[in-house]
Amino acid sequence: MRILLVEDEKDLSSIIKQGLEEEGYVVDVAFDGEEGLYMAENYPVDVVVLDIMLPLLDGLSVLKSMRKKGLSTPVLLLTARDALIDKIKGLDTGADDYLTKPFVFGELLARVRSLLRRKATVKEAVIRISDLEIN
Repeated sequence: MRILLVEDEKDLSSIIKQGLEEEGYVVDVAFDGEEGLYMAENYPVDVVVLDIMLPLLDGLSVLKSMRKKGLSTPVLLLTARDALIDKIKGLDTGADDYLTKPFVFGELLARVRSLLRRKATVKEAVIRISDLEIN
């Protein structure tokens, strides 16, 4: 499973990357919103872990752009913004989950696993009979 981590705090991103890799995940890292959006749009990933407060393009703008372009990749917002209004805005923008900093790494792992399970159970709503396809 491939995870895209978009986090500008280099020490934190290094710790998260190492922990996820120790659990068997392949992790790509972007340090700003523009790079994160480019990677989300152009590389296959199973989950995006996305900070909100990023340089060049904030995380909510990245998320909004992803959803506008039809990308349904599960997104976990990982942010220091812990106000209820921020959580509501993040989820309403298209995030699948929201985790505030500071966090316990075990909880991050559990939330990533949960998003991966949800993605695995989503079935394509296409019926095929011979060369006929109904969506």
